[in-house]
Amino acid sequence: MAEGKNTQNPFKIKDCALAALATGKKSQNLKELDRNIEEVESGSLYYHFWGGLLQPRFDDPEYNNDFASWIRHTLHDKVLAERIGIINPTEYPNLEELRERLHDIVEERLDELQHLSWCKIDEQFHFITSQIVIFDTNKTIKKADDLTYVIPKMTLSSIFYHFIDSRRRTFGNIDDFSSWLYGFDGKYNDLIYLLSTIDPFFSSLTEIRFQLAHIVKNYFRGNK
Repeated sequence: MAEGKNTQNPFKIKDCALAALATGKKSQNLKELDRNIEEVESGSLYYHFWGGLLQPRFDDPEYNNDFASWIRHTLHDKVLAERIGIINPTEYPNLEELRERLHDIVEERLDELQHLSWCKIDEQFHFITSQIVIFDTNKTIKKADDLTYVIPKMTLSSIFYHFIDSRRRTFGNIDDFSSWLYGFDGKYNDLIYLLSTIDPFFSSLTEIRFQLAHIVKNYFRGNK
């Protein structure tokens, strides 16, 4: 396979950090949580679904979003925690639709409960929002097969920016690698499909980087 070059522009490798900001909103029971979910800025939903990926963890979390984890371990509502825990935010085109789905699930559970569970004051759910800070690494690539050596060296926060955060920025809500590969006029559609099989939410950033590197390496090895 000829190496080929992107007919539009090179791939610019960037890095990022999430700056956490307090919203002042907090919840002591499920009804308060539901109200705050409706009112809080969308950046808070982003933080509580995605922010955990950038936090250093030494164990395998039971749930992949903060809402499910708090409901399970603080309110001790396993039923609701499991319903919210299986929400995959990548299935929603924007955060407002994700908000609506989350609200509907909590409302349904409120209708089922006869009594509200309250947590202690120091165990309240604190709504945090975030602002993404983007760093230019001054590194670029022009050839698609350059991804084979670039991806394994990328920081986890760079993987987050290009494979997770990109879904808010790209046409079709896809990762930056695939968006860039489309610029090769269909040459790498098979590779784009393979990248789409990686779960961007129910995997750690370390796992995502490994899968990206594995797919890209095998693809170019088999198409020389």
